[in-house]
Amino acid sequence: MPNSLPTADPYLPGHGDPAYRVHHYDLEIGYTVDGNRLDGTAVLDLEVLEPTRRIVLDLIGLSVGKVRLTGAARLRRFDHRDGRLVLTLAAEAAPGDRMSATVRYSGKPAPVIDRHHGDAGWEELTDGSIVAAQPHGAPTWFPCNDRAGDKATYAIAVTAPAGYHVVANGELAEHRRRGSAETWSYVMDRPMSTYLATVQIGRYRVREHRAAPGTPPIRTVVPEALPAGLLAGCFDQQPAMMEAFQRWFGPYPFTSYAAVVTDDDLEIPLESQGLSTFGRNFCSTDWSQVRLIAHELAHQWFGNAVTLARQRDIWLHEGFACYSEWLWSEESGGPRSCDGWARHHHARLVEARQDLLLADPGPELMFDDRVYKRGALALHALRRSVGDDAFFAVLRGWVERYAGGSVTTEDFLAFAGESTGADVAALLDPWLNRTALPPYPA
Repeated sequence: MPNSLPTADPYLPGHGDPAYRVHHYDLEIGYTVDGNRLDGTAVLDLEVLEPTRRIVLDLIGLSVGKVRLTGAARLRRFDHRDGRLVLTLAAEAAPGDRMSATVRYSGKPAPVIDRHHGDAGWEELTDGSIVAAQPHGAPTWFPCNDRAGDKATYAIAVTAPAGYHVVANGELAEHRRRGSAETWSYVMDRPMSTYLATVQIGRYRVREHRAAPGTPPIRTVVPEALPAGLLAGCFDQQPAMMEAFQRWFGPYPFTSYAAVVTDDDLEIPLESQGLSTFGRNFCSTDWSQVRLIAHELAHQWFGNAVTLARQRDIWLHEGFACYSEWLWSEESGGPRSCDGWARHHHARLVEARQDLLLADPGPELMFDDRVYKRGALALHALRRSVGDDAFFAVLRGWVERYAGGSVTTEDFLAFAGESTGADVAALLDPWLNRTALPPYPA
């Protein structure tokens, strides 16, 4: 195997290949809960972007049995080592060449651990499993081009033991039982980054929420034995959140939304496209938990529909979702108004270390709480400068223009400036490109 393999993003060394993109993933997975065994077949529809003699896929902790390549190039050989599956081509492929790669693989999936980002990926629960892939865990359960800017459509079919409910991205296209196993087939027809793909397996039942006209179906998937009353005051707020967010951010960008509540406690919620995952411990009316329900829903607009092209621009996800918490607090009569939260967190940031560069925090700080709060404050500064009407027009227009695509901070500054007529780049420069915290926005 060549010593020098590609890295698509310096924040995630050893992940992603910029030489090609994936248009579609077709994943067929068999999973045995008892023993944590996964057997998969992945078919990837590829397009070459720059001249190359190899296609590098990411697949960590699982074994490859067979690889087949059809289309514009022939497969000379494949090598799988250290989480990279290298398909060496018989001849150089040119930009625009299309190929289909089929990979059969198997093993015991487990999270991948990174010194900056902790563990992520496929993880066993007490009775079932979850996938929490942000930012580097997708290769723990399927071979992929693991870079955020490479968005594709997906078909995900999972066969699990009878009695287990499987949730994945998109809409349930088919559910059938054969003997002692059940197969759940989902289709995500909107472009999705690899880290947002997920599978949740457990002994669940589905609760359909009554949503207002013009809002999509909203479901909470809960353990069979979970008392319905535990959703009151927390997850039953989701229809009202959806109605408010559509007013502020524009139409919900997908066809439905689900929140999965596992029977295990989880330290933090898990973001994925079209659904979010929470531990049983989030069934609480305490604001510290309710705000995260709003936070994960907001990611469907900011992070899932409109996705960063570079990990350094993580504030475009987390700052926007954090600001959505403050908006929901004011809308719902929560502990503080939006401006009250902004003042509260600005005062706390004044006392914090002044060593974070919001527009490029580095891999060790990309999920630092200061990214969330300072990013939200940058948006509040924009709002206070241009006014409510222009500010919310920016948010709605941003999603409308870039839904399904990948963006950078420069894209946002240019769009907000075009939308408002203001010099937004100069306005937000102190928040984005200097470590010293600016004064509270006048």
